Amino acid sequence: MKITSKKVREYMEWRTDEELRHCPDCIAAACNDVAIKYSNEFSERLDAKELMKLLFFNDPIPQLHTHSYGFNTATGRNIKQLLEYKYYEYENEK
Repeated sequence: MKITSKKVREYMEWRTDEELRHCPDCIAAACNDVAIKYSNEFSERLDAKELMKLLFFNDPIPQLHTHSYGFNTATGRNIKQLLEYKYYEYENEK
């Protein structure tokens, strides 16, 4: 499921008291791109919001095995790195 910049802002306001310092449009675009990429590779549908929660709050995604004993697995680290790369790619286009 895709996420919009409005939903990014709303979720961040709900989850934390800190001000959002990153571009919500770029966050949404990066999460949506990576969600599409991983949904094509795995049979289960992946939610872009789950990727955002992994990136900002280190919440595990069980179907992708992003954590083991509370630590990021290689898969989790790669996903976070890809999300960061996509985010900065979109931000540099602005």
